[in-house]
Amino acid sequence: MKLRRDVFQALADPTRRAILLMVATQSMTAGAIAQGFDAARPTISKHLSILTECALVVSHKDGREIYYDVNAAKMKEVDDFLTPFRKMWEARFDKLEAVMKNYTAQQDQDKGGKS
Repeated sequence: MKLRRDVFQALADPTRRAILLMVATQSMTAGAIAQGFDAARPTISKHLSILTECALVVSHKDGREIYYDVNAAKMKEVDDFLTPFRKMWEARFDKLEAVMKNYTAQQDQDKGGKS
């Protein structure tokens, strides 16, 4: 039994993230994707294999060419998983922003009183 790769391990690689960005806008062949990188085509094919194994990309054949597309449903699953974390961090940043505004206002007030 072959173990399925972890989606987040796949997303951790900057080349794979770049590939996802490329195929998010249009279907592309492995050759077209490889042209966007300073890497050998077999290296890009390995990245595509990992992305396909994780279901982050899907492929379809058109004649002799295989085209790759982002799997929007899988990306939605990733986004759904990350949403609670995003909300938590946004709340923390909002609190930090309020503290910094208060601090800056206090600093400005202190400077204004010393002149």
